[in-house]
Amino acid sequence: MPNYLILYRSTMAPGEQMAASTPEEMQASMAAWNAWGAAAGEHLVDFGSPTMPTSEADPGPAGWIGGYSLMQAADLSELESVLAAHPHREHGTIEVLEILPMPGS
Repeated sequence: MPNYLILYRSTMAPGEQMAASTPEEMQASMAAWNAWGAAAGEHLVDFGSPTMPTSEADPGPAGWIGGYSLMQAADLSELESVLAAHPHREHGTIEVLEILPMPGS
């Protein structure tokens, strides 16, 4: 079954997002993420974690990478159906990269 790297992008840096959120908003956001994770079930290999840029460089039009997850699915169509209701879509975009086998292995 193919594995995928899921990147959560936003026009606001993760630290800025967290600083702009109230504790109640952050708690509600985590509850939504956890509910999605439970619904994703076996597709979710590693829930992942938030990320923080190491420089102030402008990320360009794609936006900041605010976190990642590792997932698996039979194919991209199946994965997209699991990601359809992802709560991050309310705040940014989701980039999907298929993880390929190392050449020669």
